[in-house]
Amino acid sequence: MSREERVGAARSPVAITGIECVFPGAEDKDALWDLLMRGGDAMRSVPDARWDTEHVVAPGPDVLPGTMNTRLGGYLDDIDLFDNDLFGIAPREAAAMDPQLRLLLQCAWRAMEDAGTGPRALGGSRTGVFVGAMGNEWALRMGCFDAITPHLGSGTGHGMMANRISYQFDLRGPSVSVDTACSSSLVAVDMARTALARGECDHALVCGVNVILTPALGIFYTQAGLSAPDGRCKPFSSRADGIGRGEGAAVVVLRRLDDALAAGDRVYAVIRGGAVNHGGRSNGFAAPNRISQREVITAAYAEAGVEPADVRFVEAHGTGTVLGDMIETAALGDVHAVPREQPCAVGSVKGNLGHTEGAAGTAALIKTALALHHGVLPASLHSRHENSALRLAERGLRLVKAPLRLPSGDMFGAVSSFGLGGTNAHLLLSGAPSAPRRGNGAKGAVSDAAAREPQLFTLSAPDPESLRRNLARQAVHVTRQRELDLPAMCHTSRRVKAGLKHRFSVTVTSRDALAEVLGLASRDDTVFARHTGRAAVPKVGLLFTGQGSQYPGMTADVYRRSAVYRRFLTETDEALGPHLGDSVVRLLLDEDPRVREPAYAQPMLFAVEHALGRTLLSYGVEPAFVLGHSIGEFGAACLTGALSLADAARLVCLRGALMQRLPAGGGMLAVLAPLDDVLGLVADEPLLGVAAINGPRNVVVSGDGKALSRVNEALAARGVRSRRLEVSHAFHSPLMAPVVEEFAAAAASVSPQTSGTPLLSTVLGGPLDDAPLDAAYWTRHITAPVLFADAARAALALEPTHLVEVGPRPVLKSLVSALQPPPGLRRLSTCSGKNATAEDLLEVVAALYRAGLDLAPQAPYTAQTEAPHRLAPYVFSPTRRFDTTVVPVRPAAPGPDPAVSAGTGPPDTELPELPGLPGLPDDLVHRTVVSVVAEVGGYSPAEILPDTVLYDLGYDSLTLLLVGRKLQDCFPRLAGAEPATGRAAAELRVRDLVAWVGEHLDGPLATQNSGVHA
Repeated sequence: MSREERVGAARSPVAITGIECVFPGAEDKDALWDLLMRGGDAMRSVPDARWDTEHVVAPGPDVLPGTMNTRLGGYLDDIDLFDNDLFGIAPREAAAMDPQLRLLLQCAWRAMEDAGTGPRALGGSRTGVFVGAMGNEWALRMGCFDAITPHLGSGTGHGMMANRISYQFDLRGPSVSVDTACSSSLVAVDMARTALARGECDHALVCGVNVILTPALGIFYTQAGLSAPDGRCKPFSSRADGIGRGEGAAVVVLRRLDDALAAGDRVYAVIRGGAVNHGGRSNGFAAPNRISQREVITAAYAEAGVEPADVRFVEAHGTGTVLGDMIETAALGDVHAVPREQPCAVGSVKGNLGHTEGAAGTAALIKTALALHHGVLPASLHSRHENSALRLAERGLRLVKAPLRLPSGDMFGAVSSFGLGGTNAHLLLSGAPSAPRRGNGAKGAVSDAAAREPQLFTLSAPDPESLRRNLARQAVHVTRQRELDLPAMCHTSRRVKAGLKHRFSVTVTSRDALAEVLGLASRDDTVFARHTGRAAVPKVGLLFTGQGSQYPGMTADVYRRSAVYRRFLTETDEALGPHLGDSVVRLLLDEDPRVREPAYAQPMLFAVEHALGRTLLSYGVEPAFVLGHSIGEFGAACLTGALSLADAARLVCLRGALMQRLPAGGGMLAVLAPLDDVLGLVADEPLLGVAAINGPRNVVVSGDGKALSRVNEALAARGVRSRRLEVSHAFHSPLMAPVVEEFAAAAASVSPQTSGTPLLSTVLGGPLDDAPLDAAYWTRHITAPVLFADAARAALALEPTHLVEVGPRPVLKSLVSALQPPPGLRRLSTCSGKNATAEDLLEVVAALYRAGLDLAPQAPYTAQTEAPHRLAPYVFSPTRRFDTTVVPVRPAAPGPDPAVSAGTGPPDTELPELPGLPGLPDDLVHRTVVSVVAEVGGYSPAEILPDTVLYDLGYDSLTLLLVGRKLQDCFPRLAGAEPATGRAAAELRVRDLVAWVGEHLDGPLATQNSGVHA
């Protein structure tokens, strides 16, 4: 096996699944494509904020020492903008970070969104980061020794770029920065391919970046005779006279092709092969080598197994220097001047953007991938004046002078990138393979109602203002989607836009409805409040309703219009069918009145509640506990896995059938009185028993009808309210005794399972603990009273934030109200009653999401679609600005504090109240701590509240060390004390620091302030 065969066998095709970038005149990938298709020229003068061009620019034929020959280049707008709050980075730390890194963090966020994954979703995964960068002008700040800070040191240098991205997103794969000059980012792509092939990572973020902070390299290019006087690259043109510099940042997301297709990812293009080499000792250190360029191209094609004649176009390095163009076209001709039907098209993105140096490889790669994705190759700017000396035609080449329609089917394009010092890289790409359409995931669409299935759309941001900004952007995006796949869009929103603290969710059935509510929420406080919340850690208890809540046709609309509920109900129906001798689904859709008979009511209730519960779990709901009222306990136990579906189906059907065979004549009476007032009356009636204790003044008596009448009359005489319940039999009474023996025999084969979810038993009136859900338990369940009040009190003692009633209508919510639940407890219902809709069920998920529920990564997606929808990218803060000055040429006026630059409040804002310390002025310690914390992070003191967690301010161990040192400077008596700042930032609050200072000054805080202690 040859070397090429060995390399080819070691690598598999790699898919480009996500792209984001910012280049001159193009704020994102879509704007870049528009710029390329219209032949846009992004060159302009040096922005005033960069440096004073008066002293360094000397246009004209004479090359003066220390000068550059042009003011023009491809410059970005607003390189000082950075949304530090989104990344949890303190303002002062953000101000010390290389602007290139700040740009890359934002591009990485959007690239992951574009790839269909939440930017936080890859945390902890084997995701690699590969950064190609060339310029390192930010390091010049390190030359001012007095200004060096820990943040400046950790925010400077190529290595910190890859490492910071990996750290920020908690990525555990390789983290590498590459500097091979102009070929850096394409070499980084090749390194990422290798890491993916070797299994070192499963995703890779490949980045390229270049920001021009000083005129230094421009002066170098001029002095070396490489700089174009008009600041423009003119690739392969007769007017080519040098390099025009450009800026930019780009991130592409790569996956192994097989993995991408299996996951249903959208694929822009596929990298089929590649190679990297060096020019060796050529005719000059900065001069390219034709032989090496030819060899790297040949090696890339060999790895991919593609013949040169099959390569339709090459995105060339194309700097526009006379020597560079000559050598590059000669090398391309050496490979492509073979018998072929059409010449190989050649162009270069540098004509539009300038030479973006460290980002040049990714710029070329993105252009190539988008061309393959759209099926058209944009014209190469300045190509109309072709340099005839290059002899392109005889070399099998032609310049792209107008947009070129690319043929469908198998078609290949290539990318070249050559470094100033001699490192060459070449990649071969093809279009994305056709992806199979997804099925709808449900068994048989039941009607056109399924087309109106409600969808859950989510959005999140770190703060309310950011959320409003992104709501407005998505409203515009949705409005522009004339042929919108709503399920695909909403599924993407749940995967991509769902993880931050301030959350929006809405249930919709149409594009117009979604666009309207997004727009209203972005500008109307009432609508915004209705659909938003601040995420905490929800603790959810599920309550399963008992018999009596059923009705004909219950959940029919949910079945017709919720594919996931339909799937789970169908599965449950299949388990019940052999024992019931009928179909629950058919009975439900036919609104069969037999739902009131125990033989059908109990299986139907179980089926509905089990399917509702499974639907909640499929969205990511993880109950802290479950509780079932009577027959509802079967649904609760089955949902936790403590009882198998097969056993539950068999027992529920048998239970209902046995009870229906009992003679009529029994009844049930609800009594609004304390249990003690009822027990005396029941004790004298052997055919009566207490069936349920639902509250402190809510007792159900069950048994013989005549005996119930006598008790009812006695209660009326005492002025006690009671009412007969509409039931067919006297459940949970002595009249159930005849069925116990047969049921116990059938239940003997039950195999109870261990469940990690606590089950609160209404038989025991509290936690099940180690009591097995065996035949004895389920047999006792028939005659034992339902101790709902006791079980519910035990549930409330677990301090849930939400109780969700799982059943066809809300019943238990009102019973819980009588138990004096805490004021903040939210009570939700999966169904509202006879008019219950699919929206009711989905709105429970929406409410839990707003409260902090993290939706399952594969939350239900049942639509038929070819690929996920790409939403509008995240809109970063337009106001948070940070200094980008490195070495000012003119004397600089004192700059603003980075916290003020970031848009925070004034430093003298009144502080929130926090109790003082004995022997000290009331707020001296508090104010000092707040001042230090604010100063170290670059915040306004108004933002530092007593319960602020330092981790939420972006503080880490390094920042906490600075806080500790400054507090010791303020309070020398703290020297030698065990530092409170040694605790993890994720746990440490501002009030903990105040307490720590107090304990080491004049003793502990006053007694009334003991709550300040951690």
